[in-house]
Amino acid sequence: MPLQKLALKSGVNRESTTLANEGGYFDSEKIRFRSGSPEKIGGWITDTGTTPSVLQPPTNAAPLNPASFWGVCRSLWSWLTLSSYNLMALGTHLKFYIQNGVGGDFYDVTPIRLTTAAGDVTFAAVNGSTTLTITDTAHGAQANDFVTFSDAVSLGGVITAAILNAEFQIVSSPTVNTYTILSPVAANGADSGNGGVAVVGAYQINTGAEYQVPMVGWSAGAWGAGVWGVGGTGTATTALRLWSENNFGENLVMNPRGGALYLWAVNATPLIFDRAQLLGPSVNITTKDYATGTGSTTTAVDSSCPLMANFVRVSDSSRFIFAFGCNDYGSAAQTPMLIRWSDQESFATWLPAATNQAGSYTLSQGSTLITAVQTRQELLVFTDSALYSTQYLGPPYVWGFQLMESNISIAGPNAVVTANNLTYWMGVDKFYVYSGRVETLPCTLRQYVFNDINMSQQSQVFAGTNEGYNEIWWYYCSTNSTTIDKYVIYNYLEKTWYYGTMSRTAWVDSQLREQPVSAGYGGQMIYQETGVDDGTTTPASPIVSYVQSSDFDIGDGNNYGFVWRMIPDVTFDGSTVNNPTATFTLRPRQNPGANYGVSSTLNVVSTQNYVNQKTYNVQQFTEIVYTRVRGRQMALKIGSTELGVAWHLGVPRLDSRPDGRR
Repeated sequence: MPLQKLALKSGVNRESTTLANEGGYFDSEKIRFRSGSPEKIGGWITDTGTTPSVLQPPTNAAPLNPASFWGVCRSLWSWLTLSSYNLMALGTHLKFYIQNGVGGDFYDVTPIRLTTAAGDVTFAAVNGSTTLTITDTAHGAQANDFVTFSDAVSLGGVITAAILNAEFQIVSSPTVNTYTILSPVAANGADSGNGGVAVVGAYQINTGAEYQVPMVGWSAGAWGAGVWGVGGTGTATTALRLWSENNFGENLVMNPRGGALYLWAVNATPLIFDRAQLLGPSVNITTKDYATGTGSTTTAVDSSCPLMANFVRVSDSSRFIFAFGCNDYGSAAQTPMLIRWSDQESFATWLPAATNQAGSYTLSQGSTLITAVQTRQELLVFTDSALYSTQYLGPPYVWGFQLMESNISIAGPNAVVTANNLTYWMGVDKFYVYSGRVETLPCTLRQYVFNDINMSQQSQVFAGTNEGYNEIWWYYCSTNSTTIDKYVIYNYLEKTWYYGTMSRTAWVDSQLREQPVSAGYGGQMIYQETGVDDGTTTPASPIVSYVQSSDFDIGDGNNYGFVWRMIPDVTFDGSTVNNPTATFTLRPRQNPGANYGVSSTLNVVSTQNYVNQKTYNVQQFTEIVYTRVRGRQMALKIGSTELGVAWHLGVPRLDSRPDGRR
């Protein structure tokens, strides 16, 4: 028989059986499609930034690694100041950081919610124990919160003033007036003091949850929230900690979901990384002179500034700050469908008047606001069941809100992204695209994704673009996981889908950094598409990647086929080792419902020297390999498991012959 070309369709399809999808691909792991053919994705490395100071670890916790930050990062935001400082903001469930430049320090700018009067805080130690009990009336702290003490004196023994005057993470909060921390050394019998009469405690804002803790039972959460049978989301203490942030000029406005608004102001040259300031009712915001670093300006925020919001955005049109899902004027209760905005070019004026453009609007479709994204001509606002287009009208209405579509869904606040002038998002049971109207995005992996997703953790879902490869990535938790472990990719240029496993918690694709930046578990900031290996480990680890075709048959399956040789047609461009190897596997089976039989594994090795080489003779990668495999239908799998290997599949060919009907 003539050689049989395997010119397979681009993309992975799990919407039908392997035989019905003949001529395509059925399974994938850490690959992408480029120009219609599969290849291994790029590698990644860890940022080398450090934290300027190391905190006292909580119970059973190890100190930070040098290139780490505290908590699970749920947001990344990059921007450039007028003096060309390349900054990256990171919001975690424990902290908020700003990194100064690639590989720079992670500066802790987490806002302070309360600073006590001198003497309000006292310490108590127990001989032989590292646990210190702190008494502070109505402290408002909870386990995992952070507090910094100053002006303390020694307890009389080994618990010195140097130990106490530091930052600690709270271990437990047994009463409203007491909590515990861990000392780096155990107290002795002489540690009988209370720290003196001048101790001051500076409490950072309450920390949030690392993952969603769903409420259960009848009436848990808002009516219609979530999917049937899952239950509503938790209260403020159990909801996943998510941050939203936007630039107000070169300054940064940020908001922990359900919390207050804060402003981090660029101040001096060189930059001073002060803590973010509360942007709340009747507070004074202090900004330093940016050019000289001397002198300061105090701006009084009016009494109508929102107390809390679910997320914050700054419009591209004349810089209005939007607070979504905030409290109404004169009320301390949060209104989930209320939108309020400040006066134009002002973070301090929120009370509407004839002399300003501050205002508010309550949307009608849905029960809560989920998120909003700025596009080229409009601000798109998502509720849990509708999409609105928001455009600037000017006085007296200022902003107009137009319902674009109802009866839709969105998986979470970070599940939407704009690419190629279109807006894409993941719903609770399908994908959507907005191009001026809302449409269902055709997906060849829809059943595969939504049959294996933990919808009780849908708030963790996030999207990111990889513009260099025309891709949108969605990360999510699989059915039995409370941490993100899977991704699905849509290539909007080739209109193809593929998927795999990977643990990430946030993503930003910015021209200010050379590669897309992601965050991983363990306090890592990661540069994607760098090298060909997993550089988050020491030493680097190989990336296991593969793609498997759907089943194909010989002569429509009338006879068994016997394959005795293959021409693989694969390139190894981008590899960093000599003689890179890709593994081809032919997987035969007798009938569609049968298990795969004895496979034939073929190692295709390049004879090319790749180290420091820039040009390649592609034909040297096409060689004949010999095999013996028999089946009525077969699937072809290609992958690699070694360090330094990159591969791109072409059009392999099989040499086979009929081998009887049984």
